[in-house]
Order: sequence, then structure tokens, then C-alpha cells
Amino acid sequence: MLKTYKSSCKQNITPVSLDPYVPKVELKEYLKINDTIYEVNSRAENGMTFSRLLNYKYSDTLKKMDPDHLVALVTEVIPSYSCLVFCPTKKNCENVAEMICKSLSKEYLKHKEKEKQEVIQNLKNVSGGNLCRVLRHTIPFGVAYHHSGLTSDERKLLEEAYSTGVLCLFTCTSTLAAGVNLPARRVILRAPYVAKEFLKRNQYKQMIGRAGRAGIDSVGESILILQEKDKQQVLQLISKPLENCYSHLVQEFTKGIQTLFLSLIGLKIATNLDDIYCFMSGTFFGVQQKVLLKEKSLWEITMESLRYLTEKGLLQKDTMCGSEEEFQNNFHITKLGRASFKGTIDLAYCDILYRDLKKGLEGLMLESLLHLIYLTTPYDMASQCDPDWMIYFRQFNQLSPAEQNVAALVGVSENFIGKKASGQAIRKKVDKNIVNRLYLSFILYTLLKETNIWSVSEKFNMPRGYIQSLLSAAAAFSSCVLHFCEELEEFWVYRALLGELTKKLTYCVKAELIPLMEVTGVLEGRARQLYNAGYKSLTHLANANPEVLIRTIDHLSRRQAKQIVSSAKMLLHEKAEALQEEVEELLRLPSDFPGLVASSTEKA
Repeated sequence: MLKTYKSSCKQNITPVSLDPYVPKVELKEYLKINDTIYEVNSRAENGMTFSRLLNYKYSDTLKKMDPDHLVALVTEVIPSYSCLVFCPTKKNCENVAEMICKSLSKEYLKHKEKEKQEVIQNLKNVSGGNLCRVLRHTIPFGVAYHHSGLTSDERKLLEEAYSTGVLCLFTCTSTLAAGVNLPARRVILRAPYVAKEFLKRNQYKQMIGRAGRAGIDSVGESILILQEKDKQQVLQLISKPLENCYSHLVQEFTKGIQTLFLSLIGLKIATNLDDIYCFMSGTFFGVQQKVLLKEKSLWEITMESLRYLTEKGLLQKDTMCGSEEEFQNNFHITKLGRASFKGTIDLAYCDILYRDLKKGLEGLMLESLLHLIYLTTPYDMASQCDPDWMIYFRQFNQLSPAEQNVAALVGVSENFIGKKASGQAIRKKVDKNIVNRLYLSFILYTLLKETNIWSVSEKFNMPRGYIQSLLSAAAAFSSCVLHFCEELEEFWVYRALLGELTKKLTYCVKAELIPLMEVTGVLEGRARQLYNAGYKSLTHLANANPEVLIRTIDHLSRRQAKQIVSSAKMLLHEKAEALQEEVEELLRLPSDFPGLVASSTEKA
């Protein structure tokens, strides 16, 4: 019977047509050991050939500061060309950027001096007047660091400055290689490590692949700095083939195969076992299954996943026409399953979320937003959190008695936090995820009160980029929880509350700025400028004169001014139409009005 199913699941694979013209840029790979540079050469006996010795005069002080000769390598290309220096850690990025700038001559300050000052001013504008100490020192030299500790606005401004040649050197982490398109004439790998892990072949290729800009440069260079002890590993790294690409559909169980099945059944793409198995046969995992999971067949994996979803109360199974054959089983989604599906909730947490919301109804504290924020703090970020217990204790003591009661309701006592802060032993077991999640909710609560990422970053001793990521994740999860609650009648009380909270988390600004930030192209800094200039509502912006806006608002181009006014007009028109529809609905006579029903009966 199973063979019949397999034969019915035929795949029609259409070959992808690629553009035959792909501009090629020559990429030269080099290795640097001490002050000697070797060119990677697959034909050579040991995979590399001598290229040159570094010729750069180093003082004794500079030798101590820069034992890897980074200054010599970057000054060969900047400021005329761009350069990326990949570092193992975020802290190393900042340290290397500062070290390089301390060693550069004053001549570098003159290169595009005015444009670099504009970058500094723009960074201050998007950060409420704040500027990172390191960037304040490095940007005048055309150097900046780039990692997840930056806010999205900072990253965007720095990337634009790099792309236009205002900045010529980025010290960055490996994440830049896999994401943003920022090519360079020369790419330098500070070490063959990402954090403490040795580089993989695909990571190495991603990084060096940034060297060479199609249409701009005719050549690109990569230089991997290594110590003698890593030489053999690096020679293997540069010569071995790329790692194979494998499906993660089963490894990421709740986010993978189970979510896929719930979506298939929820969208009615496949509702019986035969169709679901057929679909699985056509996935990347289905093709690789015999390699990835030799001990189980695809049929068994499909059955196990459906059984798990059924036992968890997300699916219900019924048999077609009273048949006992397994393959004829039909599945339909339950209320909890539909809520999880509509809310795109990770299935690892859907039952925990349901329990938390149910428990929350028993004593929902509405005197402040803290309880609601806790309920919408992302579960997956709690596992990555490592609280500073002294900060935790200090923040707890600044809460009102009602807010402290929220901690008690979720199972975290003042006594527990106090003992952790003082380093005492804890006998009573407390759920680590709940403790961490409450700590994250303290950060979010403080952020909503202060609306300043920089001050909250300092208060909790966390990178501002992490604070912003937490805020974005909380806003997204709050929206997911709202959709989850909309599908379950018992949680009706949460709906309006979550709608307001989602908006606050999304914008995280003073309430008066939110209407302005609904307009396309208006972020917090711009909204504050507009508000201070007297444009305090959507109506003000819709009726504004773009030419007046240009004269009134600093660093606002004519194109941006026109876009703001146009967007405000469109938004205002949409809101007016929605209100008109609401008015018409209110004034319309109900179809079940008694008089209408009687007259309809008489006519009949």
C-alpha cells in the first residue's frame, strides 16, 4: 500500500533559468603568518606560495598594540578603497576599530571631513542626542564597527556612509557576511575563529566573498591572519569542499515539521494522511530523509508528528466512512490549534501560553502594564537571558507593591531575588525560564516608561542593539498573542488591552508621537522634530506645505517632505473612509427590526 502512495507523489521539477551574464571579479586569497603573506594556491604542494613580506615601519609601542599588523594591512587600501576586518567577537570589533584609529595619521581626518561630520550628526539625531564613545572617536578617521550591539537606525546610517565611501573601514562580526551587501576591495579575517569556534568552510567563503565589487573593482583580496599553531587546520579549511546543505525540518521540530503540518491542515492544503505524506515526499527533507534519519521511514516520521499534534490538542482525527485504515484518517484543526496557527505561535510554547493567559485571568493586574508585558514577553528570549542579580533586585525594589505582586503571582518572590543578589544558596526550586522572562519584562516595562533605549541600556548594562531586538520581538509576539486570543472566546478581555500594548511596543515613544509615526518615513527622531515644530497630528501633516517643512525641519530633503505630506493625506483619507463606513453602519436600520419583519410577513 505504501509503495502505491510513493508512486502517486510524482515531482515536476522545472529547471531555474539563470542570467547568462554574470560580471566576474577576480578574488585573490592570501594567508598571513607573522609578517609574511602567502597566496593560496591549490597547485602548490602545501596549498600556498610565498607572496611578499610586509614593509611597514612599526614603533615598539605600535608592535605591542598591533601584533597582527592590521594597521599595515588596512592602510594599503584605505581611504581610496574600502576594507572589511572580520573579528571573532563584538568587543573585539570595537577594540580593533579604536586601535587602528590611534595609529592612523591626521591626514585621514581630512578625507571627506564634512560628510563624516554629517554622519555623526545623523547618528545623534536618531539616538536622541546620544552617540557611542567609540564611534565618536573612529568616524572622523572613516572607521566604524558593525555588529548586533548597534540599533537598526545606527546600522542603516553607517551602512549608507560605507556604501557611499564616506566610511572606508568596517570592523565587523561574521553576521555581516551572511546579511548586508557591503563589498570591499580587501577583506581581512582577524582570526580563523567565530567566537571560540573554528571557522567552517562555508563561513570562510561567505566572508571572503565580500571582497571585490562587480562593476567597480576588477579585483578583490582576502587576507586570513593566523598563528603558527592553526596553520594545518587553516590549510585544510582552504582546500576542503564546502559543507553539505541539509534540511532542518526535523531538527527544528516544533518550528519545522509540526508547524508545517498544522499549516497544511489549517489552510486545507492537505487534510488526510495520504495527502500529507505526499506533500512531505516532495520536501527537501523528504529527498534527504534516508541520509538524515536512517532509523525511521518518512511514513513513521509523518505519523509521529501527527500523533504529537493530536495528543497536544491542536488536531483532531476522524476516520473516513468508518474505515479503520490509517491512511484514510482525516484531520481537522481544533480551537487551540487554530489559535496557535493564526497567531503563528511556536508550538513548543502554545500550551504554556494558554496556561499563562488562563492563570493571568485569575488576578490580572491592570494598575500598570507590567503584568500584560510579562504575558507578551517572548519565551524563546528567556532561555538566552543571563540576569544581573544586583540590577534585578534594585529594579524589583523600585516597583510599587501592586507591581511587586505580579512577580509573586508568576512565582518569583522578593526573597528569591534578594538571595541571588547576595550570592546565598537557594533551596526552593524556581523555574529559570519564568525568572528570566520576568527580568526581560522589567526591561520592557522600563523602556515603555522612559522610551529611551540608551538610558535603559545603561540601566540594565546591556547592548542597545539587544534592547532594541528585545523590543521588536516583544512587539511581534504581542501581536501574535493578540491573534491567539481573538480565536479563543475565553480570552476576550485581553483583546483591547493587547491591541494598545502592541502599538506601544511597536513605536515605544511618548504617546503624543505615535500618530505622527504612523506616517511612512517618519521615525522617532523625525517625529520629535515635527512635534516640536508644531506638527502635532496627522491633520497637521496632511495640510502641511512641503516647502515650509524643508525650511523648518533640519536635514529634510524635498523628496522626503513630499512623501510625508502625501502619506499623511492618504492615511487621513483612509481613516475618514473607515469612520464614514462606521457611521453608515450605526445609522442603518437592523434587518431584524420588528416592524420590518412584520411588514415582510404581511406582503408574503
